[in-house]
Amino acid sequence: MEVISGLKTEKKKFAYFGKGGEFAVIYLKNIVLTVLTIGLYYPWAKVELLKYHYQSTALDQNRFTFHGTGKEVFRGFIKLYVVIVVLYALVLYALQTQNTVILGVAMAAFYLFFILLIPFAIHGAARYRASRSSWKGIYFKYLGDRMELFWKCITGALLTIVTLGIYSSWFSVDIRKYVISHLRFGNLSFDFKGKGETLFWINLKFVFLFYLTLGIYSFWYFKELWSFYADNTEITQDGKKVNFRFTMQPGDIFELMIVNFFLIAFTFGLATPWVAVRTFKFIFRFLEIEEGLDTDSIQQVKYDNYDDAAGDDFLDILDIDLV
Repeated sequence: MEVISGLKTEKKKFAYFGKGGEFAVIYLKNIVLTVLTIGLYYPWAKVELLKYHYQSTALDQNRFTFHGTGKEVFRGFIKLYVVIVVLYALVLYALQTQNTVILGVAMAAFYLFFILLIPFAIHGAARYRASRSSWKGIYFKYLGDRMELFWKCITGALLTIVTLGIYSSWFSVDIRKYVISHLRFGNLSFDFKGKGETLFWINLKFVFLFYLTLGIYSFWYFKELWSFYADNTEITQDGKKVNFRFTMQPGDIFELMIVNFFLIAFTFGLATPWVAVRTFKFIFRFLEIEEGLDTDSIQQVKYDNYDDAAGDDFLDILDIDLV
């Protein structure tokens, strides 16, 4: 145990206290209400799930809190709905003209819009989720620049296309580094030290060894991948740097995935809420912050009251996880 200025700064442990039965009630209720309202209840369902997972997650025995509201997410949902309806209307109009040139332009515009919107969605989602997340009353904050991230994404996407996908590992790391390095928690700052070539080799090994081992290598792959993301994430406090650590071993991942598979298969999907809770418990059991972080000296800085959830909603539509 390390001591700095008389304050204990031992390893910080995460814990997840969610319960399968509790989460199942919320999960099933949200499905029913979303279906009955033809999707309109989705924003409130999303917020309720986030609030449950946040308040069930603890660091140093203190719970996280999500402060977003269904109304905020609904406003973003409506913005996206209007834009998507307009785009579909243009495509339908092009189909009715039976003109292949007009149809081609309309389809190109449709897909190009979605591709170009992704960087703005990442920026908006990072800013919204950060401004609505807190721990011990201290809020996160995202300081990235929208256009800077946009051009970084466009450049990375073009390089990925030109290299036939080879650059994707460097592209992924570059975006992760940008978002994390612009994230703040009170007076703490973050950075990501992972390298594209490391992620490339992790993925390349998986491609070759997955088939040679009939899929068994998957457990080592996920261990290596999750450790890459966690171990290269760095926190800076008063000039001192500490890292996250992910200590799960391939055998633990084997147990997690095999048991989850049988739970889903033998219950025809009804065990999904219990599998979700079980997965969170596993992940947070093995995630920690190394010695050196003094949580008692974290101080709140200027709060960013950002309530536009459109970016967060758009990433949901595309099924893209935010870092």
